[in-house]
Amino acid sequence: MAISVVMPALEMAQETGKLVSWLKQEGEPIVKGEPLLEIETDKAVTEIEAPGDGILAGIKAQPGDEVPVGQIIAWLVSPGETPPTEVAPVQSGRRITTETAPAAVTAQTAPQPTPAQVRISPKARRLAKEHGVDLGQVKGSGPGGEILTSDILAGAPAKSSPAKPEVEALNSTAKLMAERTTKSWTTVPHFFVVREVAADALVAAREKYLGEIEKTHHVRLTHTDLLVALVARILAKHPRMNATWAEEGIRLNKDINVAVAMAVENAVVAAVIPKADNLGLREIALQRQQLAERARAGRLKSADISGGTFTISNLGMYHVDAFTAIITPPQAAILAVGQIANRVVPVDGKPDICAMMTMTLSSDHRVIDGARAALFLNDLAQAIQTPEKLLGM
Repeated sequence: MAISVVMPALEMAQETGKLVSWLKQEGEPIVKGEPLLEIETDKAVTEIEAPGDGILAGIKAQPGDEVPVGQIIAWLVSPGETPPTEVAPVQSGRRITTETAPAAVTAQTAPQPTPAQVRISPKARRLAKEHGVDLGQVKGSGPGGEILTSDILAGAPAKSSPAKPEVEALNSTAKLMAERTTKSWTTVPHFFVVREVAADALVAAREKYLGEIEKTHHVRLTHTDLLVALVARILAKHPRMNATWAEEGIRLNKDINVAVAMAVENAVVAAVIPKADNLGLREIALQRQQLAERARAGRLKSADISGGTFTISNLGMYHVDAFTAIITPPQAAILAVGQIANRVVPVDGKPDICAMMTMTLSSDHRVIDGARAALFLNDLAQAIQTPEKLLGM
């Protein structure tokens, strides 16, 4: 008996999922639990496993299609079995609606023809309304006679109106980031604590361990890796900094999961290194590099961006001296790190040149008060000045 493959719901309030790729070709056998396809939601690209054993057949959706949750997109059949054909194929990349439009009336026809069902995308329907286009006079050039935006524009009367400004469309990740940062900034009471710290010892520690880690793990150690390790260990001494805000009050998290802000196309994601306080530099560097590679390829999984309890955002590689960052709810804090640069500073009453770094801690005042934030930042500054005491390498 054929087994249906449907578009799953991986998130609350998810209405559709975008098919990224099939991991098996039509006609190939597959066993239950084996990766079958990849789908994209608002958060990440996720592999979907086969719901049973069989041969992949009757594929009804192609890469790039946006499919409603619960809709059948393929079948798993037994050898020699034919997949059911009663399910309509998915329309490529768009949600399609139908509406009744009056048939065209010309000067030569007195009576109006019977209304006809018109297949049209939401964007084309909106354009038709804006331009006053009679849908009954438009012949669709899309699949199955579907009316496209190009059909509407071709039949629209010329208007002498100013050109509209070009609008850059956002991908799902950028939209989600915009929504979350807006909600955070407007609902979370932020306050900021700034601290300059001498980073000579941090630079020296990276240089000391760089060659060894590159040789054994083939991964390049960064200042961010060192900061993740140090921040995680200092968070263990300041549990309130690792807490989250909930409706019932302040929730102290058992695990220390440090998220690292990473730039992707038109957006920023915070990839999570779980239980970072229990990891050594090699493991942190390796996980961070793997997350960065998946982020750049758009292949982050839901688990990669879930469960963070504290975030580090480092813009030093972009030559930024200092900045403030917006908290990622329900986390209580985020650390913004600027570049390491040589500055003239007083040392024992005399001017000296030191590698300095500016850190800005953004905190949720419902969870953290000024004194707690200052103490945490002070302990972190001391750890940065003597990193080998905590790293134990």
